[in-house]
Amino acid sequence: MKWSSKLLALAALPMALVAADGDDASASSSKPKPDKDGKYWIHGDGISAAFIPYGASVTNILFKDQYGIERDLVAGFDNATYYGVDKQHPHFGGVPGRYANRIKNSTFEIDGKKYKVKANENPTKEHPDGLDTLHGGPDGWDWRNFTVLAYTKNSITFQIVDPDGKEGFPGEVVSWATYTLNGRDWDFKLVALSTTKKTPIMLSSHTYWNLDGFANNETNTALNHTLHLPYSGQRVGVDNILIPTGDILANAKGSVNDFWSKPKQLGASFGDKDIVNNCGFNCTGYDNCYTINRQSLSPYDWRTSGPVATLSSEWSGIQLDIFTDQDAFQVYGCQGQNGSMALKKTQGVKTSRNGKDFPRTIAKYGCVVLEVQDYIDGINHPEWMRKQIWGPEDGPYVLQAKYRFSLTSEHKNKCDK
Repeated sequence: MKWSSKLLALAALPMALVAADGDDASASSSKPKPDKDGKYWIHGDGISAAFIPYGASVTNILFKDQYGIERDLVAGFDNATYYGVDKQHPHFGGVPGRYANRIKNSTFEIDGKKYKVKANENPTKEHPDGLDTLHGGPDGWDWRNFTVLAYTKNSITFQIVDPDGKEGFPGEVVSWATYTLNGRDWDFKLVALSTTKKTPIMLSSHTYWNLDGFANNETNTALNHTLHLPYSGQRVGVDNILIPTGDILANAKGSVNDFWSKPKQLGASFGDKDIVNNCGFNCTGYDNCYTINRQSLSPYDWRTSGPVATLSSEWSGIQLDIFTDQDAFQVYGCQGQNGSMALKKTQGVKTSRNGKDFPRTIAKYGCVVLEVQDYIDGINHPEWMRKQIWGPEDGPYVLQAKYRFSLTSEHKNKCDK
């Protein structure tokens, strides 16, 4: 394809995505307007969500709990301007890129040529910048502003152009993130095109969830949330700084990483000695990449073959079912939070059950991150045979997911009939 015709194809692609996912692509012809806090709101059936250009991030998801009280289910900030100011930068709700998760030694090879990208995690005296690269480097995509390309009442599309050489990655990449509310489904599609050179591409959505809206008057953690990963009988083995070793490990039935045999609360295994160091050296909790094994279902449709993950809270009665075309699923239990991150004005509880006020901050284990993606650091493990290097001749990288919101009582009523 000639370069001029390729540009035309690139320009047409995001509009085609909105036309397919949204209800009125023509509405994008008017200038997109955020609210007073810099947020772009879209609406579905009993659900609303807000997004900002910084990191193409989701900032709010509003859904009513079993008592009819509206809860804001994701962590973030009240005003869009604060995302670029906050020094902790916990990757609240953004799209990490151009390569999500970790890259061992911040290096990889393409066609025999070795590349070194910028490190930004696990600094040492000898390596003050870090031993590895996390979420695309110190200036990854969720540190940058995207462009609002299309906006309707139920859908928004963001675009970013990542230059050749940025953070050390070869080649230019153009990417779009399209978020749509269909009924009570949050659909999103991440598309990326390598326009000049072969380069690693792996994306995700880094949303911090608390299905109680951080308003539970009995606990300020998410350890009461129940998780089910029905296809995740295995996980990617890692070393003590969470870099893959190349091993694919079994999640034995009844073990701390067994979320496949039956649903289990996130805090259920905290009395097990194996939970210590499960998320890295001297770390208690979860920061694990679980594989999604659906080969026995082949052929299957990711939209209808059942969710790859279900998260629910008995307290709020809210259930989140996650469907995706990806083959891995990262679970991070927010053990890195320490009570210094403030809640939004739409979140929190005034008085706890014992009469003591909970701080209006995110506690350790106060949330959980659920990342649909591919096998982490697959670019350094060719034996896994993952498609993570993309060139101009390969067409678009595409990630699709559907997050479906409901109440647990609705599922119980169906079972009772």
